[in-house]
Amino acid sequence: MKDEAAFRPSVLIVAPPRALRDRLAAALSRGMECLVADSCGKAMTLAQENVVEVVLCCVGPEAPDGATLLEEIGSHWPETVRIALAEDPTGPMPADLYQAVPPDMSEEGLRRMVRNAAQLFRVRRENDRMAFEMRYLARGAGPAMPHATGPALGFEALLRSPASPLNPVIAAARHLASFDVPILITGAPGTGKALLAQAIHDASLRADRPFLGLNAAGLTDDQLRLELIGLRNNGHSRIGLMQKAQRGTLYLGGIDRLPPDSQLWLARALTEGQVAVPGQAEALRLGFRLIAGAVTDLRAAVAEGRFLPELYHAVALGLLTLPPLADRRVDIPVLAQHLLFEAAARHCKQVRGLSDEALAFLSAWHWPGNLPEIENEIARMLIFSQDRTLGPDLISRHILQAAGTPADDASADAVLTGTGTLKDRVEEIERRILREVLTRMRWNKSKAAQELGLSRVGLRAKLDRYGLTPGVVDAPESEEV
Repeated sequence: MKDEAAFRPSVLIVAPPRALRDRLAAALSRGMECLVADSCGKAMTLAQENVVEVVLCCVGPEAPDGATLLEEIGSHWPETVRIALAEDPTGPMPADLYQAVPPDMSEEGLRRMVRNAAQLFRVRRENDRMAFEMRYLARGAGPAMPHATGPALGFEALLRSPASPLNPVIAAARHLASFDVPILITGAPGTGKALLAQAIHDASLRADRPFLGLNAAGLTDDQLRLELIGLRNNGHSRIGLMQKAQRGTLYLGGIDRLPPDSQLWLARALTEGQVAVPGQAEALRLGFRLIAGAVTDLRAAVAEGRFLPELYHAVALGLLTLPPLADRRVDIPVLAQHLLFEAAARHCKQVRGLSDEALAFLSAWHWPGNLPEIENEIARMLIFSQDRTLGPDLISRHILQAAGTPADDASADAVLTGTGTLKDRVEEIERRILREVLTRMRWNKSKAAQELGLSRVGLRAKLDRYGLTPGVVDAPESEEV
């Protein structure tokens, strides 16, 4: 009973008539995750962004593209079970459908059919895993290794909003995950390359095998050989990551910073599918999937002669580029709230969340340090918070001062070294300082005037001059004596 309760199939309902969509969603929402689309284009977007187990799609005059959509979904995701909703279920239908049923089918029969279809989806996935294992065993890969410990993270670990620029990257990564090919992930430091590599592994047929990672940036050739290949001798033996990751996934970050000698032997090993282990008579046959991470554009590095073309082609069959947080402003509220609750759980501190005004300030900052920077900022806010709802007064001063300015002109140094008259630049610095101090003081003008060395009348005059008012959520002004 416990497993049955935890079994929540994901169902995509595609029906142009709103009444039909609502009826189907209401019938299936209990115990199932329902995604609803009123058009084929929206349905394909949802299928790319989510793992869909069952598709219910209208076919007929009210949905002329329904049959085409079912064929496209079958082509892209063969394991997804497809059901046609048609007034005439005996008419021409796409091949390999699970069933074709009338739209007015009883709710009980509909739920039973969808649950059976979802069970078929999971059986198909399990058969794929078994076929994968049999292929490796047939090649002499040896006995199965113990399953990797810890829960699978999956693409849901990459937090984002519905309009996130990360969504196309996730869609491409989800597609690449089911193909056993090497992948190169490019992105600035802290954009989550290792997290995306883990998600790809968790969505692949190697998900129940080890996922191991190494940041190669800064390692010498000898250190890299020891970490990846290992060694065998009487005095000291060490198993390398290439052997530990057999039949699993190996993530190698910082590949763009490998020394020339390391690029050469790694390219040869990946091309030949084997590598010599010091102290071992037989070469180690490579049976892992490689996902590489790089900060710089490796194609440009190849063109400039700084990176070996053979190694680039060995690791870059699949290409993914992660955008920096500066390009993901719409994701900041989702990320910030999640990081706050994670930090609160770690530090055993109760919180309700971040205020709207705090989220507005955080969303305005360009986060040059990406995920580690915002994680540290949220943790600092939590440590110094006195209320369960965290306001903007807890945010670091440089973020408060930069809010509302373009990302390339966010720092005070940019104003000081920029263009413009002396008067304009001084006023810009003054405006930022006023807003930062007032935000920290929760818009208590008496306290802000005292810190700034101004009279309350003088402060009010400057606020009027620069048009400064409380932000998104107007914190009630404290009693001023």
